[in-house]
Amino acid sequence: MQADKTTLYDLSIMSHDEELSVIHHFDFTRTIGGREWLRVLLGKPLSTLKDITDTQALLRQVIAIEPHWPQKISNGTIMVIGRFYETAVNDIPASSNLLTALIYKITNPSDFGIVRYSVTHFIDFVQGLQELSRLLTPGNQSTQLKDIATRIDQVLQRPQIQEMLQVDRSQPLPVDRMLRFGNYLRYHFKQQVVELIEMYSKLDAYYSMAVACKQFNFIFPEFIEAVKPAVTATQLFHPLLQTPVSYDIALTEHENFLFLTGANMAGKSTFIKAVGIAVYLAHVGMGVPAQHMQLTMFDGLLSNIQVADNIVKGESYFFNEVQRIRKTIEKISDGKKWLILIDELFKGTNVQDAMKCSTVVIEGLRKMQNTLFILSTHLYEIGDQLQVHSNIQFRYFETQVNNDQLEFNYQLKHGISNDRLGYLILKNEGVVNMLEQL
Repeated sequence: MQADKTTLYDLSIMSHDEELSVIHHFDFTRTIGGREWLRVLLGKPLSTLKDITDTQALLRQVIAIEPHWPQKISNGTIMVIGRFYETAVNDIPASSNLLTALIYKITNPSDFGIVRYSVTHFIDFVQGLQELSRLLTPGNQSTQLKDIATRIDQVLQRPQIQEMLQVDRSQPLPVDRMLRFGNYLRYHFKQQVVELIEMYSKLDAYYSMAVACKQFNFIFPEFIEAVKPAVTATQLFHPLLQTPVSYDIALTEHENFLFLTGANMAGKSTFIKAVGIAVYLAHVGMGVPAQHMQLTMFDGLLSNIQVADNIVKGESYFFNEVQRIRKTIEKISDGKKWLILIDELFKGTNVQDAMKCSTVVIEGLRKMQNTLFILSTHLYEIGDQLQVHSNIQFRYFETQVNNDQLEFNYQLKHGISNDRLGYLILKNEGVVNMLEQL
């Protein structure tokens, strides 16, 4: 599924303030390499149903074994191993008896200290990988996990590594064995170590995704085969909110356009992003924030939420809105399945112009049966003339006013909102009073 950089930032999959991103929210990795892999796995949706279902199977298996995940391997372990190959030390003897080992220790005390410290971390690393491989092998339903576990086992079969696997870490390691291990690791195992670290880093990223699914009570969506795109969900919620409100949604071949209205702060943007995030997560193979979700494979996801002007190029906000719509139309004219999210169309022009432009755009877009649309607007007036189209469904977020105080219940309702609460917000925030005092 295609999703451009603008969409990733609109949906907060990525964010200029990293702590506000979905990726950061799902980050339970234990290593820097795992964090890098997490950004890769969450930053690129999958393009085939086979890849998605395999990732779902992988995460289900990791969720099952997560309580037993080996704790021996930490980011510190990986860092020590890396520094071992970067730090200059005098030649480590290939084979040494106790006497030659003691001589090396006495004549090269700092180098011996580096070797001893590094070898203990190497032992933790390979023993942790062996534990992990044993956990991943039984009942393996994931091609990826099977391949990784098989490769780990192959690399660990080397006689010297097998000897390390038998080491009792609670007992001191004799200096001659320490140096023999150090020589082998430094001069004969570097390439394999790089491969093992890369495999563990990827597993660490999958572990993070699995923990996120478990901790946030996500469910794995069901993908269906259909000629036209569709997505239905119950109790869908935004994963970044501490106390989210859930929604039910159904976009189908016969009702593929959702016209959304409501006052400022009523919840329109949150709802749009919640749908987009859920569809996106489904296409990276993750669980989704919902009680149930069923959808077709999508070829692309595009948003038009946070359009900005460009002072350097001399482009106005409205011009960039138009350009984004034009590029969207060009992309979705390919006959493939798309989900398009548009929040507050044509904010960059006057009301009358915005109404005319919005109507023209909606009348055109609604004819594209291979695409699902969610479009929010303050321009509730244009809703009446759109009700003649059976494929447009109308939803709104209600706002109540009690004693000049706004009350938002964030519940999605059928119909069109005609709330005009801008002046009340201005008044409640004291701006009107400040202006009267000037």
